[in-house]
Amino acid sequence: MKKKLASIIVTNYNKEKYLKKSVTSLVNQSYSKKEIIIYDDSSTDNSINIIQKFKSIKLIKNKNKKKPSKPLNQINAIVKAFNQSKGEYIFLMDSDDYFKKKKITSIVKKFDNNAKIQFIQDTPLFTSKKNLYKIKLRQKNYFSIWPRFYPTSTITLRRSFFISFLKFIEINKYPNLEIDARICIYAYLKNQFNIIEKTFTFYNNDPHGITSNYEKYGSNWWKKRYEAYTYMFSLMKKLKIKIIKGPDFYLTIIINKLLTYKK
Repeated sequence: MKKKLASIIVTNYNKEKYLKKSVTSLVNQSYSKKEIIIYDDSSTDNSINIIQKFKSIKLIKNKNKKKPSKPLNQINAIVKAFNQSKGEYIFLMDSDDYFKKKKITSIVKKFDNNAKIQFIQDTPLFTSKKNLYKIKLRQKNYFSIWPRFYPTSTITLRRSFFISFLKFIEINKYPNLEIDARICIYAYLKNQFNIIEKTFTFYNNDPHGITSNYEKYGSNWWKKRYEAYTYMFSLMKKLKIKIIKGPDFYLTIIINKLLTYKK
């Protein structure tokens, strides 16, 4: 079987601490037919110099940040990079994470063995200062109605599925809602939400990263949760799926109103 091109889309902003290891893990992938596209979102550190040392990388420089939030900046970066990609398989990665050497080979094989699969997440190893640890998600969640999912760097999609998702991405709305939530909700509603237990991704919890403003049960966390529900209900309406509002949705509404009232 002729190998198909895999596109790895990396978003970067001031990740010089992790960048060399991250990009090296992509360059050294066992899968040979690949393109690596890095979208640098106006970094002010040494990121550009580090990236340019890798000759096989396609670098897109954004010199003017215009979006009002980190999640919207990330979404804009991924869409711009995707528009310059050519691969049949789209791998997403944050520049502070890294891949195991056989990730692309292994994930592509799963797609090739089952033409019906459109979306895959692998189960990441989370890194801390002392060790690596694995979190296994409970897929049945009786309190809320969306799926539990892993971060952006574990996501791979067929190109056609990503294109179909872009019709529903809402690129300028929901400033607290990252792209991993949007893609996973879409895949879930399309019955394409597939998580494999094997680990091919190492995830770094950068204290300055995109999730740093969303401490669990903090005000921004509740805002993001409300936006996730709003986005999901909007998708369900467009996809003509019956909307069911569970108890968690009403709790989210009440807490957001209380937070607004306190201000």
